Amino acid sequence: MKKEKIAVIIPCYNEAMTIGKVIDDFRKELPDADIYVYDNNSSDDTSKIAKEHGAIVRVESRQGKGRVVRQMHRDITADYYVMVDGDDTYPAEFVHDMLKPLRENKADMTIGDRLSNGTYGSENDRAFHGLGNNLVRWMIKVIYGHNFKDVMTGYRAYNTVFAKAMPVLSPGFQIETELSIHAVDKSWRVMEVPIDYRDRPEGSESKLSTFSDGFKVISMIMTLFKEYKPMELFGIIAAIFLIVGLIFGIPIIVEYANTGLVPRFPTAILSVGLIFIAILNFVTGLILGSVVKGQRMQYEIEVNRIYDMYR
Repeated sequence: MKKEKIAVIIPCYNEAMTIGKVIDDFRKELPDADIYVYDNNSSDDTSKIAKEHGAIVRVESRQGKGRVVRQMHRDITADYYVMVDGDDTYPAEFVHDMLKPLRENKADMTIGDRLSNGTYGSENDRAFHGLGNNLVRWMIKVIYGHNFKDVMTGYRAYNTVFAKAMPVLSPGFQIETELSIHAVDKSWRVMEVPIDYRDRPEGSESKLSTFSDGFKVISMIMTLFKEYKPMELFGIIAAIFLIVGLIFGIPIIVEYANTGLVPRFPTAILSVGLIFIAILNFVTGLILGSVVKGQRMQYEIEVNRIYDMYR
């Protein structure tokens, strides 16, 4: 039988304090795996320490976690990818639970769920992170209809076809949200695996900005909503303009039917304008919906090609 190839991929920026332990822990659990550390312009000894602990070290000069993950997918070919942060917050011993559904062909991507067992809430002391995660989960449930337990976790595993067919668009920390939404939208098999979470060791600082990066994540969700479900988005906008237009217009129509006069001409013009905008948005949604349907067909053809190439 063909020996499986596993790649542990670790995007890193200034993680000299923890990267050695992360590499050693995953080496202990997966002694035959290739462990890659992609240094994203660290100013400390991240690369040096990673090399000393036996990792394959590469440098990605374009700043941002999303850009690092994009390059990882381009550079590395493996049967299974394990993506984990270099801050030692995700225990390596859960990697077997993460890989099991992939090996059994029950999932294309597994997600390390930090929230279900309560360890994230007890360990994480950064204000608003839990609230932000819940907000993102709620938005994805409303827009995409999938109820993720933990959408922003940095601990994931996926197979070759998912990695090679994943169009990474986000430049930064939005990458976790993008991976989740892409998987749901393209009907990949996703399974969440409960894991423990531990906070960063003292002296190690998070690179995540609660508000600025949170805003970027929400912007990514709305951007993908437009890209993946344009008919739904523009249909909602059209409905809003139509309702407001009718609210202004119906009294004028009733008045005209009773008296034959249009006493509030500016309001009538406003009503017609709002309804016209509603029609434009609806037509835009129809056109873009057709374009997206064509893109989905091409994507499925490309996925089949990748399956033939790597299976």
